[in-house]
Parts: sequence; structure tokens; C-alpha cells
Amino acid sequence: MQQPQRHDAIVELIQRQGYVSIEQLTDHFSVTPQTIRRDLNTLAGEGRVRRVHGGAGLESSTVNASYATRKTLNLEAKRRIAEAVARQVPHHASLFINIGTSNELVAEALLEHQGLEVITNNLNVAATLHHKEDFTVIVAGGQVRSRDGGIIGEATIDFIHQFKVDIGLIGISGIDEDGSLLEFDYQEVRVAQAIIQNSRQVFLAADHSKFHRNPVVRQGNLSQLDALFTDREPPEAILALLREHEVALHIP
Repeated sequence: MQQPQRHDAIVELIQRQGYVSIEQLTDHFSVTPQTIRRDLNTLAGEGRVRRVHGGAGLESSTVNASYATRKTLNLEAKRRIAEAVARQVPHHASLFINIGTSNELVAEALLEHQGLEVITNNLNVAATLHHKEDFTVIVAGGQVRSRDGGIIGEATIDFIHQFKVDIGLIGISGIDEDGSLLEFDYQEVRVAQAIIQNSRQVFLAADHSKFHRNPVVRQGNLSQLDALFTDREPPEAILALLREHEVALHIP
């Protein structure tokens, strides 16, 4: 069994049982304890499982990883995704760019574009883009989260409803096999819903780890997307939903 397939199988086993030991996984996959430890460390680094002494359990469904941790997780995959998103954004387009580390990398990838108008509730995105003299960068009002520079709240939602843009770029913390887009923070969800409502096209940038996480707050559904950008082929159930709702899939 190849490593990516073994990783997926480990996650499935943990989801069924809630916890597995290194000894159990060693016997199940007929590999060495060292191999299993490396597997679990990798999966924990991707936010797919929670590493505990002697094994691993489910990642929390109520608390997201820290911003500093999320900035480094799957970084090269996120850069490839960001470049793929940027290739689908025409010059002189208008965009919403939401909270999220993947979206911040998209902002970097857009710096070679011309004449963009960007409305964002992400201070890190604004800091990246405001140096471009031919860009118009508009920052939403609201409550600034100290942990990641995201702007949320009723004022943010009201502000977003003033605009209608070409592309809304959203992020996500998890995608369920029924197509639900899931987040940890209900305030962040409400801002994302406003972005979806006021965008002619909706793009989602999500690396493969999001297919194996289950936060508790429902943000929306895959059917609301025009395009999904990721780094690996999604599970078959999600692929079927993408085909059913004619959502373009981009895997750089």
C-alpha cells in the first residue's frame, strides 16, 4: 500500500474507532512502528488526526489549529493551489477575498495581475496587495481577530452586502462527504455566506486535508461553488457531487 493510501486508511480507522494505538496500526498495515510514527506525525501536522501518547485520536471538531500552525501546513500544496486560482482570475476583475491562509497565498499569486479591485476582510491580504498602485484595495469594517487578522461581525456583513463582484474567494476548514462546507467559527461563517451571496462566481481554495476534517458549523454547500481548487483528487462521494452540480475541479 502506498503512503497516501495508508494515510487515508489510518484516518478512516481513527474516525470509526475514535482512537488507535501504534501497535494496532503496526499489525493492521504490516509495517514497522517507526513507519507508523512517521505517518501519525505527518497526519497530525496536516490537522487530520490528534497525536497522543502511544497512538492517535480524532482532531477536535470545535477548535481549529493555531494560525501559526495553519500557515505552515501543506505550504507547497497551498502555493500550487494559489497559483491555479490566480490563473483563473482575469485582469481588471473585482474580487472578495475572505479569511484563510490559502487565500493569503492567492493574494501573493495575484501580484502580477493588473487593475484588480479587491474587497477583503483579511488584514494580511490587504497588507500584501496595497502596494500595487493599479489595484484598488478596500478593507471591510468590523471586529479584528488578534489571532489571524480576520475581520468579522455584523458591520463586516453589512459592508459586504454593498458590493457585487466578479469572483468571491472563500476558504474552508472542512468538507463533509454530503457536500457541506464546514467551519469552526459561526461569525466567520456568516461573513462567508455574505460573500457567496454577492459574488457572480465563487471559488474555493482547499488543500486535501480539508476532506478529512469535520468542524461543527455549516457554512454552505459544494453546490454553491463554481470552482474548487485543491491538490489531490477528492473522495469519490465529493467527486460525484462536483459532477452533479457542474462545479469545475482544478488540481494543479
